[in-house]
Amino acid sequence: MTAARRREKKRILIVTPEITYLPKGMGNLANHLHAKAGGLADVSATLAATLYEQGADVHVALPHYRQMFHVNVGHFINEELRIYKSKMPEERIHLAEDRIFYYREKVYDDYAAINMKLALVFQREVINNIIPRVNPDIIHCNDWMTGLIPAIARRQNILSLFTVHNIFSLKTNLEHIEEVGIDSREFWRYLYFDRAPQSFSDSYKTNYVDFLASGIFAADFINTVSPNFLLEIVDGHHSFVKDHLRREIVNKYHAGLAAGVLNSPDPKYNPRTDKALIRRYSDETYAEGKRENKVKLQQFLGLDVDPNAPLFYWPSRLDPIQKGCQLLADILFSIVSDYARYKLQVVMVANGPFQTHFNEIVELHDVPNRISVVDFDERLSHVAYAASDFLFMPSLYEPCGLPQMIGPIYGTLPVARDTGGIHDTVQHLNVAANKGNGFLFKHYDARGLRWAVDQAMAFHLLPKTVKATQIQRIMKESLDQFNHSVTAKRYIEIYRKILNV
Repeated sequence: MTAARRREKKRILIVTPEITYLPKGMGNLANHLHAKAGGLADVSATLAATLYEQGADVHVALPHYRQMFHVNVGHFINEELRIYKSKMPEERIHLAEDRIFYYREKVYDDYAAINMKLALVFQREVINNIIPRVNPDIIHCNDWMTGLIPAIARRQNILSLFTVHNIFSLKTNLEHIEEVGIDSREFWRYLYFDRAPQSFSDSYKTNYVDFLASGIFAADFINTVSPNFLLEIVDGHHSFVKDHLRREIVNKYHAGLAAGVLNSPDPKYNPRTDKALIRRYSDETYAEGKRENKVKLQQFLGLDVDPNAPLFYWPSRLDPIQKGCQLLADILFSIVSDYARYKLQVVMVANGPFQTHFNEIVELHDVPNRISVVDFDERLSHVAYAASDFLFMPSLYEPCGLPQMIGPIYGTLPVARDTGGIHDTVQHLNVAANKGNGFLFKHYDARGLRWAVDQAMAFHLLPKTVKATQIQRIMKESLDQFNHSVTAKRYIEIYRKILNV
């Protein structure tokens, strides 16, 4: 019996290409780790933190992004890192060491070939060095960049969970995998190929391995980051999910080996404690807090200064493929014009291909005092959450989504399409029934979004006391519902199911 099997407290190794922070007690490096490309970074970090704080024997493996971790800026910090590693053999942060990671300024590259190399080198280090050192009972992998690891875990009789954060993958052949130092001959039978493999040599050069499909195929259990998004995939609602990926997810689902677990926002998103805000506030003081943040945001962006003006915020990247920004473009001037007497304003703190288009709308209609489009800025985005009354999320699809959870915590209600993770987290507001937290539309078109904006404005024009009752309720409920403890508890349930304990 191995040491891993004898342990009473099961050891979990979380393998992720992204992370934002780790909790105190997991090592001196915790304050230096920051490598983020999206929501995966937040959930990976907060899951590790919460699991650790709840007493789990949790370890984390991630690439050593020295430049992003700020550990290549001087001899002292590098020496601290060397001493730390030499004196802390039981440390819980395991960095995949290779110079390919050291000088990167961002997690992912613009070129697929470089992303493939990053993924292969990361997995090589995890497979060859980190897994033998940690000796885990469960390996929790995240997305396509860890897609080979469930196969080696199965070969070594280690249980695995594979989390699908987004439906994206890359492919390569066994020759390429071997070239970077991964002994794929040991576990190739557990990988997912373009065609059924006849032998190792037959597939070596010409039969390509799909990383995401391999992770799903080999894992003991899988989860998406939204229960509803999982059902949408199983029911075939999304044409962008390739048939072979859908088949593997459907197989796991019908075998009882798939679930949806919602991500949760980073705890820094809390108006009571958010250091980025002009004024912090609670559910009891939200009116004054929002008023002050709104005025400062309006002044900074050159909008008409009016604390009573309904302010709508766009918090996501300006991506017309997923996020639905073209729907807003279709109605943007009409809602500003139709609600001119109420001085409706729109703020976008986001980058993306549609930014130029929105700037042209502002210039064409000469409304810079009503619409502001600026590049993403972390601090400004926090202020916008606090200052706004509503936020836009008219997504075509949403594997999970975080803004629709963050907004209600700040008393900012989502105007969103009923899909994926939005369906799981937003309920259409019903003032009479004292329930709901936003305004949902079902059909993916500009008319549906306009209807939801009208619903939001109807709420905005209600008496202040009526609005206050609902917003205070929503803020309280959101803090209870959208937090890491809830997410960690669900993952712990899955770990126990995998372990059969």
